[in-house]
Amino acid sequence: MAASLFKWFSTTLLALVLVAWTPAPHPLYITVTEINHNAKDRTLEISCKIFTNDFEAALEKLTKVKVDLSSARDKAANDKMIDDYIQRHLRLKVDGKAVSLHYVGSEKEADGTWTYFQVNDVAAVKRLDAVNDLLYETFNQQINIMHVTVGGQRKSTRLDYPDANASFQY
Repeated sequence: MAASLFKWFSTTLLALVLVAWTPAPHPLYITVTEINHNAKDRTLEISCKIFTNDFEAALEKLTKVKVDLSSARDKAANDKMIDDYIQRHLRLKVDGKAVSLHYVGSEKEADGTWTYFQVNDVAAVKRLDAVNDLLYETFNQQINIMHVTVGGQRKSTRLDYPDANASFQY
């Protein structure tokens, strides 16, 4: 009896340990995009925070190559992939005119990757239109949150897959 109880206990304990150590998919797929108008510098400052493992999965799906965004050795290739990806999946118009995003850089923070972009020559913003479909091709549960600040006034929206269009009036 004691031997069978020990066997059951050790097997159950091992199963619990393996389940606890097995990475599980997280239930939420979220990005956060911050857009701030800097009137003094006449720029839009854009930052996107994306869960690193989700971002790597999206980049791998597109490129068919293993991606490690924390690899210093692959920094130049990663920067190009990040720039290309964000350019395709975050498009902006200021007062009805399409604007070009310029890649500034990226950094990894805990389980997220921050990407930074800038739009030059934006004296004022009365209306900002965005198409934001970050990670939509990879996760149909994706949520993209956007915060836009112009003249000290912050407005926010939530885009649930497949909705990708947002508009902010000031």
